Amino acid sequence: MAAARAPQGATGIGGTKGNIRGGGSGRVSGSVRAMGRALHFPVTGTARGIRKATHAHGAGESGLGRLIELHAVNGAGDVMITVALASTVFFSVPTDEARGRVALYLAITMAPFTVLAPVIGPLLDKLPHGRRAAMAAAMLARALLALIISGAVASGSLELYPAALGALVASKAYGVVRSAVVPRLLPPRISLVKANSRVTLAGLLATGVAAPIAGGLHAIGDPWPLYGAFVIFVAGTVLCFFLDPKVDSAKGEDTALLAADADHLHGPHPKEVKRPGLRTVGIAVTHALGANAALRWLSGFLTFFLAFLLREHPMTGQSAAVSLGIVAVAAGVGNALGTAVGSWLRQRAPELIIVTVVALVLGAAITAALFFGAVLVACLAATAGFCQALAKLSLDALIQRDVPELVRTSAFARSETMLQMAWVLGGAIGIVMPLNGALGFTLAAGVIALGWLTTLRGLLASARQGTGGRPRVA
Repeated sequence: MAAARAPQGATGIGGTKGNIRGGGSGRVSGSVRAMGRALHFPVTGTARGIRKATHAHGAGESGLGRLIELHAVNGAGDVMITVALASTVFFSVPTDEARGRVALYLAITMAPFTVLAPVIGPLLDKLPHGRRAAMAAAMLARALLALIISGAVASGSLELYPAALGALVASKAYGVVRSAVVPRLLPPRISLVKANSRVTLAGLLATGVAAPIAGGLHAIGDPWPLYGAFVIFVAGTVLCFFLDPKVDSAKGEDTALLAADADHLHGPHPKEVKRPGLRTVGIAVTHALGANAALRWLSGFLTFFLAFLLREHPMTGQSAAVSLGIVAVAAGVGNALGTAVGSWLRQRAPELIIVTVVALVLGAAITAALFFGAVLVACLAATAGFCQALAKLSLDALIQRDVPELVRTSAFARSETMLQMAWVLGGAIGIVMPLNGALGFTLAAGVIALGWLTTLRGLLASARQGTGGRPRVA
């Protein structure tokens, strides 16, 4: 028995040692895995959180979630190019020379864009079966143009201006197609205004995250934000083809005609109208578009006017860069807040929202003109951002409510093109204005007042007609 026990004991001892060694290595490898998971979790956890948010309420099943993520990528790439161009054209030279440079930039890029913009919508109407390819082409074009701009920034070449124009046109083309695509990916539990607010909010959040990264890349060297834009837009090009195939479906669609012509209110008549315009959408949509154009004009005006005004007369105790940053953050926060509020509102009369927010902006502009000061400038920027977001969401709601489904995507494309043209006009006026805050805000208040008064009667008349028989739009 002793002999019998000896092997058993030896085995037991040997087994125990083996277990000790195995347990030690197991604990080490387990610790390594735990550390790996801890280091990996911020990335995977954040990714899962983003995916959960973008795919909520049926957006994942309908394909809207992927579009939301794609728009976030688009926003990050655009801000990289914006930071690179702003530092090159605006911040690198004295104010007087900067005004000349920006005016030249606007003349070479924005002026041709006003000619090209009206063509974008009708041209994209001819590509109903290739929307994913169109968005991918817009992404790839901006990736290649970012490399061209990076070379121009390094050498000071005039290639900067035509390349910037191409990037602008490609960006707006993407925006027009994206607006036309959203109705195709609408989940059953989300209205169009909520879907657009979620897409827009994703772009704004991505812009806020990418902006400081772009600033850090710019600290390394002027071309580096453009290299970052190249990588982002290449990724966006690939993501375009992961959108739901129904994006390319044109079943049941036709061209929108934008006017309040009673003969065209119930559907398109392509044989009767040789040149499509903004018709068939009713008086509410056309007046809402006019009010939104006034707000978009204000956005372009403030972008350029405040850029030079605050550079020449920064806020008390702050540098020009910090002053511009404060106003930019105020406008961005206002825009994001307006988008978030728009997604929560449940309102059967979007006309009343538009009338209210335009009046709010008008009051803020008048106050800034009468009592010009740093705080009021930031408040006006935040108010303009907030109200522009709400007004745009309300316009989307009216298009959903009043435009026949057959022509809804085309109406989105054409309305977005018109709003971009209003922004260009506001920016041009903002550059040539004297750097006098009271004078500039007085002009802004006048334009907003004109837009409000010319659309007020039509919007209120549309709201008074009642919306009881119409579907909810928010």
